[in-house]
Amino acid sequence: MNGEPVLDEIDYQALSAVSRVRMELTLPDGKRKSVLLRKEEWEPLGLVLDETALMKPRPCRNHCTFCFIDQMPCRMRDSLYVKDDDWRLSLMMGNYITLTNIDDQEFSRIIRRKASPLYISVHATDPAVRLKLMRNPNADQLMDRLIQLKAHGLQFHTQVVLCPGENDGEVLRKTIQDLRNLVPAALSLAIVPVGLTMHRKGLTPLRPFNAKTAGDLLDFLDPFQERYLREIGTRFVFASDEFYCLSGRKIPEDSFYEGYPQIENGVGMLRLLSEECAAAFEELTPPSGYGRRKLLIPTGVSAFPVIRELAEKYAPEGTTVEVRPIINRFFGESVTVTGLLVGRDLIDSLQGAECDEILISSNMLRENQDCFLDDLTIQDVQDALGKPIRVVSNTGEAFLSALYGLDG
Repeated sequence: MNGEPVLDEIDYQALSAVSRVRMELTLPDGKRKSVLLRKEEWEPLGLVLDETALMKPRPCRNHCTFCFIDQMPCRMRDSLYVKDDDWRLSLMMGNYITLTNIDDQEFSRIIRRKASPLYISVHATDPAVRLKLMRNPNADQLMDRLIQLKAHGLQFHTQVVLCPGENDGEVLRKTIQDLRNLVPAALSLAIVPVGLTMHRKGLTPLRPFNAKTAGDLLDFLDPFQERYLREIGTRFVFASDEFYCLSGRKIPEDSFYEGYPQIENGVGMLRLLSEECAAAFEELTPPSGYGRRKLLIPTGVSAFPVIRELAEKYAPEGTTVEVRPIINRFFGESVTVTGLLVGRDLIDSLQGAECDEILISSNMLRENQDCFLDDLTIQDVQDALGKPIRVVSNTGEAFLSALYGLDG
């Protein structure tokens, strides 16, 4: 297509976007034919790609000391152990990548295809520290690659999985400063706490964050955020909600998150939910003849205070809402996010609960499926508890609709 081979959907989309497309075709009889197509720019060609052009995710070649998949329990379905590290999925779906499995030829394709923005896992810009954390011989080449992306006008969001004693302190200071120097190519930096399960036998010992160290991290970031806001008009570096929840600090206001560029990383998710609830409440028309109900909302330990506050604030008159923090027995008590609760956790924690309906976050379920990470289905949990379950998507409008028994 236009003189270039079509390796995958990325190539197809890029090469077919122009108004004149010359295609070299191989016919069923083996003969070759050249066809020139004229169309509007960005008008789809309408071709269907065969399996050879469909994208099979490229595997991760790192052996990160903090890898969450390495800490999964045994005997789960195979798909849960798949590690991808594919720049094409980063471009199309926002998946984070490390750039360690990309050779020079493929990196040139990233630049040629103007793949932007990408989502890049940095962890540390100090080459020695990144090598130690990721245990991949290519891990020390990151800054050269990021500088090249900037030179070619490409942009990227970044993240650091922070491990106490490994890539915090002065190592983190250098990481923040190095990435800030790549603005405007570097769009944002999310700091996410290392997630440690109880299934770490034989793995590198790591320390979790606690209330004090989480608060220390927020204090550490504050001067950077204030200075960068003055200098470049953005705070640039943001801590995930877990740090605020763990330290007992108040979640920042809506304006702090500057449009929520790292929402998928759990940065500002609870604040956005609060803002959406407030907006939805202004538009809400309560149903007539609404009866008394008793609702139960199980949630992760970290989000519990915020969800309880929202339930108390917006619950309709006559409705009793209990928000219950659930201890994660499947992955371990140190795992406190709602999205990693499993069906067995709910059954064990909610057995005998008195309620008319249980509201669970859609984050607990696999994407586009009705089962939890432990393969139990919603029906399994309903049958075990003898209570109806309503799955609530992670928006303020959906949360209020569930409280009021509305559709949606």
